[in-house]
Amino acid sequence: MKRLAIITTHPIQYYAPAFRLLAKGITLRVFYTGGVQLINQFDKGFNKKIKWDIPLLEGYDYEFLENLAIDSGTHHFKGISNPMAIKSINNYRPDSILIFGWAFESHLKIIRHFNHKVPLYFRGDSTLIDNKSGIKLILKKLFLTWVYRHFDFAFYVGEKNKEYFMHYGFPSKKLRFSPHAIDNIRFSENRVNEVSILRRQLGIVEEDILILFAGKLEKKKNPEILLNAFIELDLSNVHLLFVGDGELGEILKAESVKAKANHRIHFMSFQNQTQMPAIYQACDLFCLPSKGPRETWGLAVNEAMAAGKAILVSDKVGCCVDLVKPKINGDVFKSEDLRDLKNKLLYLVSDKNELSKLGEASKIIIKEWSFEKQVDSFLKTFNS
Repeated sequence: MKRLAIITTHPIQYYAPAFRLLAKGITLRVFYTGGVQLINQFDKGFNKKIKWDIPLLEGYDYEFLENLAIDSGTHHFKGISNPMAIKSINNYRPDSILIFGWAFESHLKIIRHFNHKVPLYFRGDSTLIDNKSGIKLILKKLFLTWVYRHFDFAFYVGEKNKEYFMHYGFPSKKLRFSPHAIDNIRFSENRVNEVSILRRQLGIVEEDILILFAGKLEKKKNPEILLNAFIELDLSNVHLLFVGDGELGEILKAESVKAKANHRIHFMSFQNQTQMPAIYQACDLFCLPSKGPRETWGLAVNEAMAAGKAILVSDKVGCCVDLVKPKINGDVFKSEDLRDLKNKLLYLVSDKNELSKLGEASKIIIKEWSFEKQVDSFLKTFNS
């Protein structure tokens, strides 16, 4: 059986299930370049230390590489430094290497060392959504075209990501679709009792509609525009729930106190993975109003769709063209356009039964975006 080495920084809930599946079809070792210090690390976006409550290191072989960076972390290029990485990978003797992300000192060294020695594959989800014209963009294109020349194939997660890879020099014959995915089964399992308790605790009756924002309360995700739209619409049968923490948390709470609709605006701090399915299932409409930069996909949308919910996103969310079908399972509004957001919200929340139908469509659409399809694409490429 062929031997695959995977290079990534640290264990996360969106990769571990795929690694477990891969390990059933190929000999696999995941090299975590961030070192053990990136486990349960302080998350600047959530403004707290995060310890995931689902297993991330079970069902596959892995090795934590020693990270000697002075300021270790994924927030800058020199935050990942592994002097022994190449030796460790060579000792494993891989037939191919899959690299998640190039923009770290150690990863770039690994890429350059193994180029032309073993097949190199790349996985990323960047898009061109935030690109602007100018000399920086020209230099960026020259540099990234050089970086990606080192790879034999790249796996793209959706259409915007495919456009990005082609823009930076990948011909279509060297691209393979491998969809962004979450644990669809876990998020779709019936949590009706918990949903009932949560809505009752928030004072939301069955006939009322709940709009949910779940994620980091940060400028990139622009929760402020959603709050402003909700306050200005002032619909008596509609509630808004923010789930998460971050730099904008206190500002949002202060603004909600001023609003006459404040009894219909609710806040919950960061909720771990085992609680999130029930929270998604408690809402009627999930909204991700991001303005970017770097909202490359928005996996919370996958989670809400698996929970069977209607979706409203901005056009700065990377998954908008793949997952959100206007009038079928939700809608897309123009980023930072308050009027457009209000119009789309007003239309969507006008009929709770219609929202339910949109949610059922979400559940059907997201079935095609699974770990099984992702891993199947990996294995077909590695074994060809």
